[in-house]
Amino acid sequence: MSRTEAPPPGAEDVWRLVDETRAGLGGSPSADDVAAAMVRLLGARPPVVIAAFDRPFDELVAVSYRAGLWAAAYVINGGASDDGFEYFRGWLITQGRETFERALADPDSLATHPAVVSAAAECDDLECEDVLAVVWQAYRDRTGGDELPARDFTIRYPDLDPDWEFDFDDEAEMRRRLPRLMALYDEEEDT
Repeated sequence: MSRTEAPPPGAEDVWRLVDETRAGLGGSPSADDVAAAMVRLLGARPPVVIAAFDRPFDELVAVSYRAGLWAAAYVINGGASDDGFEYFRGWLITQGRETFERALADPDSLATHPAVVSAAAECDDLECEDVLAVVWQAYRDRTGGDELPARDFTIRYPDLDPDWEFDFDDEAEMRRRLPRLMALYDEEEDT
């Protein structure tokens, strides 16, 4: 890298993009609105910069591949297939770094997030497939090409925590592990 080249973007740059997007939208934007606005903001950058965002986005998706978070997605969305869990993690990225990191450290903390509380009341799912394609869509919009440049990296997903290897339909175990989320969704079922 020459002295005039900026370092490739990392997670900090993704979080700045999310923050800038959310601030520009104001209020409590939907995840899909955040994803669409991210495409516009990222698409204003040079193609090489856009393409460089592919790795840090994928790394955030990989780092959030955690069994406890999968269990939380299962409660929140009334189930979570492989794809459903990925789309849930897309939603989580659109909520910003603070929510993302808190959820990774304590998936049950999502029970106090306003969008989760609202989703429980409205029986809505929380997912955002579109954010997973932000880089590709921004690159396509900017260049007219259908493909990002070839990757020179590999993303490795962590192994899931074996302590969470149980049937997510086991309500007693889910109540023990995710008491606030289970209580939130129990209350909503009772009303």
